[in-house]
Amino acid sequence: MRRGHRPLLATALALAGAAAVLPGAASGASAAPAPDYAITVDPRRAGPEISDSMYGIFLEDINFAADGGLYAELVRNRSFEFGPQDHASYTPMTAWSQVARGGATGTATVVNDAERLNETNRQYLRLDLRDGGAGAGSGVRNAGFFTGVEITAGDSYDFSVWARTDQAPGTELTVALDTGNGTPLAEDLALDVRGDTWSRYTGTLTATASAADGGLTVTAAGGGTVRLDMVSLFPQDTFLGRENGLRADLAERIAELEPGFLRFPGGCLVNTGSHEAYAAPDWPRERSYQWKETVGPVEERAVNHNFWGYNQSYGLGYYEYFQFAEDVGAMPLPVVPAMVTGCGENRATDDPELLARHVQDTLDLIEFANGPADSPWGAVRAEMGHPEPFGLTHLAVGNEENLPEEYFENFRVFRAAIGAEHPEITVVGNSGPSAGGPTFERLWELNREADVAMVDEHYYMNPNWFLANNERYDSYDREGPDVFLGEYASRDNRFANALAEAAFMTGLERNADVVRLASYAPLLAHTQGTQWRPDLIWFDNDASWGSASYEVQRLFATNTGDRVVPSRATPTPGTDDDLSGAVGLATWATSAAYDDVAVTSAEGGTLLTDDFSNGADQWTPTTGAGTWAVQDGALVQADTTSTDNMLVAGDPAWTDYDLDVTATKRAGAEGFLIGFGVQDSGTYYWWNLGGWGNTRSAVEQAVGGAKAEIVGDATTIETGRAYDIHIEVRGREVTLFLDGEEWGGFTEPTPEPFRQVVTRDAETGELIIKVVNAQDEAAVTAVDLGRGTRVGRTAHVTTLTGDPDAVNDETDQPIAPVETTFRGVDNRFTYTFPPHSVTFLRVPPR
Repeated sequence: MRRGHRPLLATALALAGAAAVLPGAASGASAAPAPDYAITVDPRRAGPEISDSMYGIFLEDINFAADGGLYAELVRNRSFEFGPQDHASYTPMTAWSQVARGGATGTATVVNDAERLNETNRQYLRLDLRDGGAGAGSGVRNAGFFTGVEITAGDSYDFSVWARTDQAPGTELTVALDTGNGTPLAEDLALDVRGDTWSRYTGTLTATASAADGGLTVTAAGGGTVRLDMVSLFPQDTFLGRENGLRADLAERIAELEPGFLRFPGGCLVNTGSHEAYAAPDWPRERSYQWKETVGPVEERAVNHNFWGYNQSYGLGYYEYFQFAEDVGAMPLPVVPAMVTGCGENRATDDPELLARHVQDTLDLIEFANGPADSPWGAVRAEMGHPEPFGLTHLAVGNEENLPEEYFENFRVFRAAIGAEHPEITVVGNSGPSAGGPTFERLWELNREADVAMVDEHYYMNPNWFLANNERYDSYDREGPDVFLGEYASRDNRFANALAEAAFMTGLERNADVVRLASYAPLLAHTQGTQWRPDLIWFDNDASWGSASYEVQRLFATNTGDRVVPSRATPTPGTDDDLSGAVGLATWATSAAYDDVAVTSAEGGTLLTDDFSNGADQWTPTTGAGTWAVQDGALVQADTTSTDNMLVAGDPAWTDYDLDVTATKRAGAEGFLIGFGVQDSGTYYWWNLGGWGNTRSAVEQAVGGAKAEIVGDATTIETGRAYDIHIEVRGREVTLFLDGEEWGGFTEPTPEPFRQVVTRDAETGELIIKVVNAQDEAAVTAVDLGRGTRVGRTAHVTTLTGDPDAVNDETDQPIAPVETTFRGVDNRFTYTFPPHSVTFLRVPPR
């Protein structure tokens, strides 16, 4: 989709070959033999109501989601605040180059002195000019983000700059749009700068040609000194025409999700880095995202180092987030730091004054959002253009903290202060960074004991985990806290991942009395600036497109219904095979030694022994490289930079066995990894001891190379200490022992590829039957809507189907909705769900 120039919805074109598996009793005739299913609906019983805000979005500035993405500013480093303290490659002239026209000479220097624009925006550009005659000028050119500024013929662009000159009566600035080789893309704009105090100058350029490698050139004629700061270029075509606005195509794609809520601004941005306030001139560059720095005049907002490795301008700040939520009809849900860092940092503040300041900042945030226009912070909001309150109802404290006791102690302080002044605000707690494990369990325990209203869960898993955990919330306490599933995704962007997420979402809806809010994450990713994958919406400087997961999220959001109608489905026929596989030894950025490996059948027979006295011929590399050799009677991996390397021994058909090994960390960042259930290089389990920078340990399951945590704790590994490791595999049960003590265990999850849920749309009276068939065969299904149910004969059908390995990209979106009708509806009917499909049947009443 080109920015603002194409319809946002893909037209409902039938996929190649789809006709063979589209609705109808005969549609499965040409497919491979399919299992039989039955869906039985009980319309006489009332299931849980579904929250109006059930499906929302989480917007964090990761993958250049804001600067260079949703925030429509086209100039990078517009205030010359970049520097090597932020990133080794940065300078104050990052994205800028010096230019000269007509023989002019001069110098361009970034300075930080008493002539600065303000105390927050301290650096500016000083142009020392030397007159080169008529038509001459010297200055700078900005290349924008990545490949250049995208310029489209016929579009208009608003330019602004803060400037001052020491020349009387003034200095003429010439503003141009051009390509990298100097080809003009618009008629030049002339601005007359007057006076030696900072003033803002504006103008508009209309493009006469298009280019992907455009740039903004600003030159000054004459002599003397001109100072420039906040050099800005915005397309006039922003979302809803907002000033300082959002890139239209990205905002519109988000709006098409019809989000019920907007969680912002993070994520790891919130609870990493210093929690200190801005303090010129030497403020900490790696500060957590603090909302007060992001409101007020744009030229007074700080530039901050981003946790994800680049700088963020705060042009997209709290006001803009609140405004965007309002514009798309979403409930705003800001996240504030709990003063316990997460995302691998794991530090808690011991400064009561700093904690008290952040608590007050949070109270001030509520006033900024909801206070009257004559209150101190309500007045800031009103001055920015929104005198009416934003209507904040929910606020989250913290994100993925890994120190449960310290986090919850601070959470109680925040909640008490908020409850005392604003009892109408729902304060959301969280359960750490994983779907399970000691941190998760302890935080849930603390949240339940404190009667917290809502708890935020986060997890990123492989597709099998999502297919196997549809019932996750069936057993949650209906009297306990509600669940806010703030971040989740299957670890890739293939259609197979979207299918697994869709299957899981049927379980979210079935448990809508517990799961009140859910948002896929991350939301946005620039193809040339990606730190995390998968992502919901992809874009470059010119185009944007939805992933297969985007199509799933959009269809669930626009076909939610108001109440669940109880239903059940028969499971996929099959066997509960025992966990099977070979064994493995691996390291990650660590040197480790392994010795005395033994694999013994549960019946007592020996399957493998190796003390490495005769070399390592029984072991075969499957992933990574590493430097493996037998040293001093042990198998050693010596490279502390090599990652994801594993040696495997044994038979993939092994079941019911015990694995024993002695492991010693020699050097490096982490611990060691012990593989079991190894099928191939991408499908296995491993016990990751001392993982994640030696901060914790977990069992991970890899399927097709994508990993998911199964169980974990805070175990770390000491260098030079020999650990005795024992793993018991019995059927689908696994028990793990470390130095003779039981560490943990789990039951291998069983993926179910056929999932469904039924809801009712109160406004239309329609039953919405949602079915996911994540397997190679079509699913011929008998649907029973209940005796006496009166329904129309024709249902509207929306289907996503395609190759499970398909990936949507800029030029090809193979996963797109197909709209059809099905005319065989009755209170009992048969429907064939295509292989690898998500189907929404909207059945009208009669």
